[in-house]
Amino acid sequence: MEVIRGWSHRSFQITDPSCVGEARRFCAKAVQHWGWADADAGRLALIVTELGTNLQRHAKGGALWIAIKEQLREVEVLALDNGPGIADVTRALQDGVSTGSGSPGTGLGGIRRLADDFDLYSAANGTLCLARVRASGQATVGCPAVGAVSLCAPGEIVCGDAWAFAQGDAGEVALLVADGLGHGVHAAEAAQAAVDVFAQAPFASLEASMHETHAALQTTRGAALFLLRLEAPTQVRHTGAGNVLGRLLSGVADRTLLTQHGTAGVQVRRPEISCTELPAHGVAVLYSDGVISRWKSDELHPLLSRDPALLAAAICWRHGRGRDDATVVVFKPGDGLD
Repeated sequence: MEVIRGWSHRSFQITDPSCVGEARRFCAKAVQHWGWADADAGRLALIVTELGTNLQRHAKGGALWIAIKEQLREVEVLALDNGPGIADVTRALQDGVSTGSGSPGTGLGGIRRLADDFDLYSAANGTLCLARVRASGQATVGCPAVGAVSLCAPGEIVCGDAWAFAQGDAGEVALLVADGLGHGVHAAEAAQAAVDVFAQAPFASLEASMHETHAALQTTRGAALFLLRLEAPTQVRHTGAGNVLGRLLSGVADRTLLTQHGTAGVQVRRPEISCTELPAHGVAVLYSDGVISRWKSDELHPLLSRDPALLAAAICWRHGRGRDDATVVVFKPGDGLD
């Protein structure tokens, strides 16, 4: 069994070249203690520079979201904008194609070659690009079927949301999203306390998990919670308290998963356990109230087959409130569990 304690992203609004330099220096400092070779650190710097420069020169309202994944020894870079989109994606992804407008000149094709994982989606209302970097020869750690974006509230340096994921030996899956009350350090303490309980026994019964988490959070300000279990073959069970929501999405289905009122650590009723089926070729999406509760899923259909982090980023980018911590976690089981 493997438990992954979720990461958060640092947001860099790209308004001028100095913002690109700030993002590049942030990455360089973050990986210093990992012992990366100069070539791997250089790959990361080039990817950040190229993506950031493209945003600054060609996009509207662009940003880089960067996650330093300590547990996985991996850096995830998301480049997002509000248009105008890439007219010819196939050509743009050819190695060596560049605008020649002051970027390092590697182009998106070069970024795809340099990155360990790469995905891109572009439309008239914006482009989403994902690149991950690991040390050369490092095996992929964790589950590629999980993607997440977690951003702290404006003006804060820590995120008051937290999330975690576990996959059992038989393929069963457990997910947690916790939203500490308010934001800042004390909200983060409450959310991380919920993750601590989850990490100790991610596949305990949902009733026991809720009771243990409620007890553990009583010394904190409390948190909204969503706990989800995906069991073979497609059974989804969930419980929680507060304003963290869930959705099960596919190309033809959109089911909302609700939880009861309350706050873990403050006041919760007896846990209510709900059970439903994951639709064929569907994904599970959990999100905190930093994302608006109602959004149209049909605009996301082209992203259902892509990297789940790209889908999480799209939801957070297009539907984030912009004034609170915001977290979106996507689980994409592919062809189902064994």
